[in-house]
Amino acid sequence: MKKIGLILLVMTVGLAGSYAQLTVKPAMDIYSSYIWRGTQYGTGPAFQPSVVASVSNFSLGVWGSFDAMGYKEADLFLSYTLPFGLTLAATDYYYPGKKYLDYSDTSGSHAFEAGLSYTLFEKLTLSGYYIFNEAGGAGTKGGDTYVEAAYAFAPFTLFVGAGNGWYTSDGEFNVCNVGIKSTKEIKVTDSFSIPVSGSIVFNPEREQLYVVVGLSF
Repeated sequence: MKKIGLILLVMTVGLAGSYAQLTVKPAMDIYSSYIWRGTQYGTGPAFQPSVVASVSNFSLGVWGSFDAMGYKEADLFLSYTLPFGLTLAATDYYYPGKKYLDYSDTSGSHAFEAGLSYTLFEKLTLSGYYIFNEAGGAGTKGGDTYVEAAYAFAPFTLFVGAGNGWYTSDGEFNVCNVGIKSTKEIKVTDSFSIPVSGSIVFNPEREQLYVVVGLSF
């Protein structure tokens, strides 16, 4: 937790130092279901609001996912993108309904993650993420790891991901996220269009197949 705190502090100081260029962007996504790294969370349509503040290559934001059946998630994140395609990220996953200030191993409501991704030739993206802490309320074991490779073709992107800990049913490292996704713009007026995304996701470890469609506003 100290390591993730140091990352957050350094990135926040850099963000504050360039406040004059600050932009703030609210957004809302609506998905037919919430599938994250090969696992479904909640039931039915998911409403996913976000607010992101950006300065140069820094971003600081909050993102959430909520559905009518009671699933709740509210995450804080920081990211920094270097000119050569490497992005560093830190995320605090929190689940409303559990005590916000509970950081214990047995019932803690926060999972702290550090991650990085690197894009080559604007086509191939390699990513890796690591959870630092055990938190019973969030479902992490500590050391939960996820890696993914994605390749962007002209009309779609193929991806393969594998993980352990909270990503698999037995906690062992395995392939858990294989799929294809695509995005297009639906033109509403000459000056307004709505991005629509679709994904087909297969989790071979859990033997589950998902088809997801989403709108972004």
